[in-house]
Formats: sequence, C-alpha cells, structure tokens
Amino acid sequence: MKRPYVCLAAISACALFGSLSAATGQNAAGDLWQVTSQMSMVGLPIQMPAQTQQVCAKRDWSTPPAGSGPDTTCRTTDFMMSGNTANWKITCQSPPSTGIGQITRYGTDAYTGSIRFMSAQGEMTINLNGRRVGDCNNPS
Repeated sequence: MKRPYVCLAAISACALFGSLSAATGQNAAGDLWQVTSQMSMVGLPIQMPAQTQQVCAKRDWSTPPAGSGPDTTCRTTDFMMSGNTANWKITCQSPPSTGIGQITRYGTDAYTGSIRFMSAQGEMTINLNGRRVGDCNNPS
C-alpha cells in the first residue's frame, strides 16, 4: 500500500464530514453541528488525529449531516431513518471506494456514528461525534 495514497484517502474522507462553513441567521433553515471525525485504517499503525469542523445540516435529516469534501464524485444512496438511527451507502470515484454509514441521534442535540469505507487499498473507518451548536442557513 502506498503511503501517499493512504494519506490522500484519509484527508479526503475526513474532509467529507465537515468542510462546509455555516453562517447563522434569524431565518435559519438548518442546524449547525460541531462534528468531530477520526479516521483509522486496518493495517496502518498510525491513527489520524481527530478533526473538528462545523456543518450546516437540514433539520429533517433526509441525507447524512455531512459537508462536501474534496472528492465531489462521492454519492450517498439508500438513506433511511429508523427511529433515531440513520443508515446509508456511499460510493466515491477518487479513490474508488464504497462504504456504509450509520449515525444514532441522542435527542435533538447530539449524535455518534461511523462510516466504513472499503477499497482496493484496504478498509477505513471514520468515527463521528456531533453536537448541535446553533442554527444556520444554507444546509447541505
């Protein structure tokens, strides 16, 4: 496994969960989340440092509460809420990978979850923790 390719995949995956900046406003249409993500990869002895970013997400959660990362080819499908748990699939082209995500909400102000990506380079997991910090406009 090439180390630069692994680092690029790690950066892309972590950025996927939170590179949107959000502006607060009076007619807020979304929830502003502070999201902490941490990536680990099977067979890689180094764990990437956690990253904390803010994400403006729709209040109704018809999609995962995620920002747009550097890989604009990633597509989320099969999103489904069951009780307080969201499940979905994700497919990315650069690098080619597929994944499954799951987030469990705790009330209206917190969630935990993970996304597990599989690719020819190996398996990677992104652990997520979110805390609602306010209102925002232009949810993703």
